[in-house]
Amino acid sequence: MSAVPPPISETSPRVGTAHGAVRGTLEHGVAVFRGIPYAAAPVGARRFRAPEPPEPWEGVRDAVAFGPTAPKRPYAPPLDRLLPDPEVPGDDCLNLNVWTPSPARAGLPVLVWIHGGSLLHGSSAVPLYDGAAFARDGVVLVSVNYRLGMEGFGVFPDAPANRGLLDQLAALAWVRDNIAAFGGDPDLVTVCGESAGAISIAALLAAPRAKGLFRRAVLQSGPPSALPLDGAARRTTELIAKRLGVGATAGELAAVDPERLLAAQTEVTSGVSPLTGGNSFQIVVDGDLLPRDPLEALLDGAADDVDLLMGANSEEYRLWFVPSGLTEGLSRIKLRLALLKFKVPGTTTRTYRANRPGATPGELLGALATDLLLRVPLNRVADARAGAAGSTHLYEFGWPSPVLRLGACHGLEIGFVFDTLDRPDAVALAGEDAPQELADAMHAAWVRFAASGDPGWPAWDTSRPVMGFGPGAPAVVRAPRDEELRGWAPYRRNA
Repeated sequence: MSAVPPPISETSPRVGTAHGAVRGTLEHGVAVFRGIPYAAAPVGARRFRAPEPPEPWEGVRDAVAFGPTAPKRPYAPPLDRLLPDPEVPGDDCLNLNVWTPSPARAGLPVLVWIHGGSLLHGSSAVPLYDGAAFARDGVVLVSVNYRLGMEGFGVFPDAPANRGLLDQLAALAWVRDNIAAFGGDPDLVTVCGESAGAISIAALLAAPRAKGLFRRAVLQSGPPSALPLDGAARRTTELIAKRLGVGATAGELAAVDPERLLAAQTEVTSGVSPLTGGNSFQIVVDGDLLPRDPLEALLDGAADDVDLLMGANSEEYRLWFVPSGLTEGLSRIKLRLALLKFKVPGTTTRTYRANRPGATPGELLGALATDLLLRVPLNRVADARAGAAGSTHLYEFGWPSPVLRLGACHGLEIGFVFDTLDRPDAVALAGEDAPQELADAMHAAWVRFAASGDPGWPAWDTSRPVMGFGPGAPAVVRAPRDEELRGWAPYRRNA
């Protein structure tokens, strides 16, 4: 941990940016600036365009409250009780927030947080993502909003694809140009995200235009993944446009009221999860920003000079399977059909079943799906980076939440990483007695990684070390459950 920073002299710290001065607040010794625009409001003629620079402003702009969130709808019940998703009205949704020990400091490591939410939900205003603990420990934390759903990831013949990803790229360019004024080092940037945020970062690792914007990357519960431009990605856009009675073009959809678009989007994508599939929005291989599949690019050495920290939770699936009843309600016949659909070898299924003698069909399917979607591709990337200039570290989060028997489910680790277990949204997922000592250890590892590229355990090598953050003290395990991973070898694929 870094030394305690000197006190900030003024209660309303001011910083000059490339577009104008901003005034933040001083909160428990940390300078906080919220709602700073990094791009112009994506409305009117800009609605389905690539992001454009914000208009400069005169005087000092107040940056004391979270800026508008991207157009979205709350999570559907029952996830809405587990994953609060604040909504801030307004058009200027391309904004970011900064927590810093002091703008008077210099050369501090920077961590840029990209939220998850299936590219449909989420924002930087989620209380769980409060950056005060990172700033307390000497890291400048930046969290960003980006366009979601049809606005950010609809596929049109007359507009650039991956607009939400272009927004993230614009935010990283803002960090490069402005973060020194907040005490950060633009050459010491770590980009970090969870779920769709991690998938976005994997795409940025494979995007030539992102090269040089960050030195390190953290992928939490999100694999390198993208779809072809045509096919399922475009079909979601076409289904929404058909429901609205308009053509599937940016020109026609630009005239549709945002609320009507959200309503149609929600109807078409309802019931979707990363494990069960369905109509969804995905990052696409567009031949421009993203010239090839991110997994293929990383396996071929893309971003080998970037330090990489990757991992997943041991029971990711339980966030979707438990509330929906799939853990207990899935029949053996439906399990067999799902295994046929995903072409899971029989020997692989038998290995997983032998290692989980009391598992229900739903629990067995969840374990297989978690590894197919996450552990297999992340391990493949780690293996491919052997000898790379950038370091590679893997972790697994295994502390089980007692809430609704969710176990070590998707998203549970975030409150530990941010050291925000006291926030209401952390309590909703982890309960009131989550172990603070585990948060201390996990948060400290992320701080060390941002500062040095070494989170505190051995880098990946042929012994395959994985840091386990679970009940008891964190511990390194070599090649955990390797016999299960070997079962996927016959058809190495990222579903």
